[in-house]
Amino acid sequence: MPKEMKYEEAVRQLEDIVAKMESNELDVDSLSQQLKAAQKLIKLCKDKLSRADSDIKKILQDDNNG
Repeated sequence: MPKEMKYEEAVRQLEDIVAKMESNELDVDSLSQQLKAAQKLIKLCKDKLSRADSDIKKILQDDNNG
């Protein structure tokens, strides 16, 4: 199993996909494939942000209780 992608890498890949779409570099088949990849990247980013938010809240809560 590949190692988990970093948030910054996922964002970079999303930016690449958007740039290709904006410059009309993609044919219909490629566009469909890239949109599916973008969906996965967006989910990965949301999950990472949600996890980070949860971790921060927990740390702050522990800090306030200590």
